[in-house]
Amino acid sequence: MSDDAVHDGLASRGTSHGRPVEAPLALPLDYEAFYLGHQEFFHAFAEIHLGSRRTAEVVVHEVFLEILAGWEPLLQEGDLEQRTLAVLSRHVTRRLAKEGREPAFVINGPIARTLRAVRSEMEIAQDSSGLYEAITELPTRQFNVIVLRHLMGYETKRIARFMGLDPRTVDYHGRKGRERLRGQLTGTGRGRTAGDGTTKNRERTEQ
Repeated sequence: MSDDAVHDGLASRGTSHGRPVEAPLALPLDYEAFYLGHQEFFHAFAEIHLGSRRTAEVVVHEVFLEILAGWEPLLQEGDLEQRTLAVLSRHVTRRLAKEGREPAFVINGPIARTLRAVRSEMEIAQDSSGLYEAITELPTRQFNVIVLRHLMGYETKRIARFMGLDPRTVDYHGRKGRERLRGQLTGTGRGRTAGDGTTKNRERTEQ
């Protein structure tokens, strides 16, 4: 999504009977900096869930328009990274729900190959099944850390910046997520509990 695309999106909202506004609205400089620093990550995050670059671009376009519409309140409230990631997650979750499917978890390759690599990184037995489903059942923060670290290959400091968390907190959620996955896949951990913030109720918990 380019700056022109953002302008076009705002202009379409400001039309009257098909007549476009005379000039696009100027973007706040701090918003432009945020967009330039996050658009690659937002597209990658959306694509790994949606499995299509084109669909990811549509969703991310909507995400940035929503963020722009509430830019000043977001700046005033603080936790910008965490709040904008919640907006992204909500839009992705809604798109998946609309299409009636689970996350694709694909990055330029088949799901099976990606998940085999994840099993190796997490030291999970290759013959255990259900890793894909188990990841989608994780609580929200554990889910995001596992996806960003193991499926997207982001380092802890980068994850911390995008999630608005301390690196130690990121490591904590990553460790808890791995423990939960091992427990679910080996039958030694706790089952899913109410209010975990799984894929099915993640949209509600992140609002």
